[in-house]
Amino acid sequence: MSVAACAGLVERGDPDRFRAAMAAPVAAREKLFPLYAFNLEVARAPFVTKEPMIAEMRLQWWRDVVEQIAGGGPVRAHEVATPLAQVARETALPEPALDALVAARRWDIYSDPFEDQAALDAHVDATAGGLMWLSAKALGAGDDEEAAIRKAGFGHGVALWLMAIPAFEERNKRPLVDGRPEAVVEFARRGLAALKGARKARPSKAAIPALRAAWQAEGILKRAVAEPGRVAHGALAPSPAGSAAALAIRAATGRW
Repeated sequence: MSVAACAGLVERGDPDRFRAAMAAPVAAREKLFPLYAFNLEVARAPFVTKEPMIAEMRLQWWRDVVEQIAGGGPVRAHEVATPLAQVARETALPEPALDALVAARRWDIYSDPFEDQAALDAHVDATAGGLMWLSAKALGAGDDEEAAIRKAGFGHGVALWLMAIPAFEERNKRPLVDGRPEAVVEFARRGLAALKGARKARPSKAAIPALRAAWQAEGILKRAVAEPGRVAHGALAPSPAGSAAALAIRAATGRW
């Protein structure tokens, strides 16, 4: 039940966040990997079964873990829950953000569309935005940085969401409130604006390793704006060589 086990899970299931974490100092990785593994386990929970009741139970298991962590008592022994508890308690991670990250995944269980754009935005904020904030706070970011860091997470989340559209549609989900090209462009532009706002706020040095998880987001969103048809065809991802080079430059220069 170690950080190494969490790192292995992330490497296999979330390779881009794994690469971003590996560009961070070792001390930062020890906090990032349990959080990224937690996010991965929660994101997977709705898809390991076709039975909504079982999926609900899996998510509730993680909500119970969050409650146990916040309560300060024993936490269920688990390869992710145990190191997560250590990180969350050592860095005073807020229970509401941890719980919201799990609760938002209930949407993945069912086929109901989002009620409106505000509901989709709230989902992206609770998942990608919440994870970015929790990660940055675990590394020492101040509470006064939460709004800016969540903006970075929202921008990253929009990029991830647009990349996932084909997979959602294969599962008969309706991931967009408005799927017209002009609406896709507007969504991507709001993601870019969120990233710009986060950079303008100049997050602290402590937050940078967490923010670096979004290193590909700007390019993905710009491609969606320029050619929204790429979204439906799953053609937003950067080239592997370009992606690796961009991450290396950011790591070398201390940017995100």
